[in-house]
Amino acid sequence: MNILEATRRFEKWLRRRIGVAEADLEYKHRQMRDDPFLFFRATFYRWAQLWPEACPKLAGAPRVHAVGDLHIENFGTWRDAEGRLAWGVNDFDEAFPMAFPNDLVRVAVSAFLAARHHADFKLKPGEITDHLADGYRSQIERGGEPFVLMEHHPKLRKMAIQELRQPAEFWRRFEAKTAPLGGPLPRPVRKAFRKILPRGAEPEYRIPTKPKGLGSLGRHRYLAVVQWQGGILVREAKSAVPSACLWAQGKARPGRGNPWLETTVRSAIRCADPHYKIREGWLVRRLAPDCSRIDIEEVVHHEDIAALLYSMGQETANIHLGTPKGRKRIRAAWKELPKDWLENAANKMLKLSLSDWKRYQAS
Repeated sequence: MNILEATRRFEKWLRRRIGVAEADLEYKHRQMRDDPFLFFRATFYRWAQLWPEACPKLAGAPRVHAVGDLHIENFGTWRDAEGRLAWGVNDFDEAFPMAFPNDLVRVAVSAFLAARHHADFKLKPGEITDHLADGYRSQIERGGEPFVLMEHHPKLRKMAIQELRQPAEFWRRFEAKTAPLGGPLPRPVRKAFRKILPRGAEPEYRIPTKPKGLGSLGRHRYLAVVQWQGGILVREAKSAVPSACLWAQGKARPGRGNPWLETTVRSAIRCADPHYKIREGWLVRRLAPDCSRIDIEEVVHHEDIAALLYSMGQETANIHLGTPKGRKRIRAAWKELPKDWLENAANKMLKLSLSDWKRYQAS
C-alpha cells in the first residue's frame, strides 16, 4: 500500500467514526505537500503502518503507555492545580500501547527534519540521538520527575518565559482567528463544556477560522469563551478518536474516543493539567497565553538545543514510567540494544518518510 492509498483508506476509516471537517482536511492535504516536516506531523497513520515492518526488532521491544505521535513540537507549557508553570508533552491524541523505542525514534526523526531545513539547528544526527537517549536513560534510572519550571530547569524556564505570549496580543490574535458559531452547538459538546467551566459561566461559542494543528486536522473543534471575574476564560473541545494504530493493525473499534489517552495521561509522571479532560467523547482543554506548545521556530533558535533535546528525552521517559513494571522492562531491554540503534532507526524511518512525501507531493 503506498502513501496515497494509505491516506485514502485512513480518512475513510476516520469518517466512519466522527463527523469530519472536509475543508480542514483539504487544507491538511495542501500542508502535507508543502514541507516534509509538516507531512511527517500529519501522517502518523502511515508511521503506524511502516514502523513494525521497517524496525521489527525495535517494534518487538517491551510495550509501554506511549504517546505514539511524538515529535519536537509536541511539547509545551500549562498550569497545574497549584498554578505552577509545568512543561512536557501536551498532545496525547494518538496514545496507544507501543514498544518504548517508538516515541524516541519519532522525536529523533522530527529533529533530523528540523536540522535539514533550519540553519540554526546545528546538531548532527548522532548528536541529536545521543542527547535524546542520554536524557531518556537518566530519567529511567532516577525513576522520573515532573518538570516544574519556576523552581528548577533554568534553561527551559528561560525559553518558556521569553516565549509566553503577552495576554493582550494573544487574545487579539485569538479574536482574529475565530468566529461566532453560526449554528447549534452539538449537545455532547455543550455538556462537556458545562462540566469543565465554572458554575454560572455563560459562554459565547465560537469556532476556529484558521485550521489548527496537523495530525488532528479534520476533526471538529469548538470554543467556549467566557468573561469571568475580570478576565477571559477559553476552553476548546475537539472530537476524540481511536489511535491510528488500530487502523494500521486492521482492528475495528466502534465509535469515537481513545481510552488510552486518559490512561497514558493519568499514569505519567507529570504535573497534571486540571483542565485536560475527556468529556462526552470530546477532548476539552484550556487555552491561554501560558498554555501553549513550543513550535519549531522556537526550538531551532533556542540557545541550547542540546539541553532541550535532553529534556525531551527525560519527559518521554516520564510518560513511559507510568506503565506497570515499565522501568524494569525498559532497563533490561535497553542493555540488549546496539550502541547506535536510535540513530540507525531514525535514519531508516526518515528515508521512508521522505520517500512518501516526494510521492505525495508529485501526486
